[in-house]
Amino acid sequence: MGSLTSLAGLATAVGSAVLVAGPAALLRPAGPVDTAATRALVRSLAARDIGIGVAMAVAPPGPARRLAVAARVLGDVTDALALPAAGARRRAALVAPAAATWGALSLAALLLDERAGR
Repeated sequence: MGSLTSLAGLATAVGSAVLVAGPAALLRPAGPVDTAATRALVRSLAARDIGIGVAMAVAPPGPARRLAVAARVLGDVTDALALPAAGARRRAALVAPAAATWGALSLAALLLDERAGR
């Protein structure tokens, strides 16, 4: 079985690729107005998360995996703080927890993997 961190990284990369292809998948439920600027913002954040997700998926156990997960958690915390201020105020109660949840899941996957020796 692969590591939980690798699975979380793969899910991150795939979900983020969907957002690069169609940023409206995030914009509609999140609440910001769908403009060229908000689509560009979503695509840039999603591109960042593709890189982080791939790093999580391929990183060996140890410092490299911890660094990849730290990047994911940091990205999700900043998303949770910034997205409501970027126009998602109407649905901030959904956007911030959703972003924070992905970071928490990634951190939990890492901790479970380390506990299991994966």
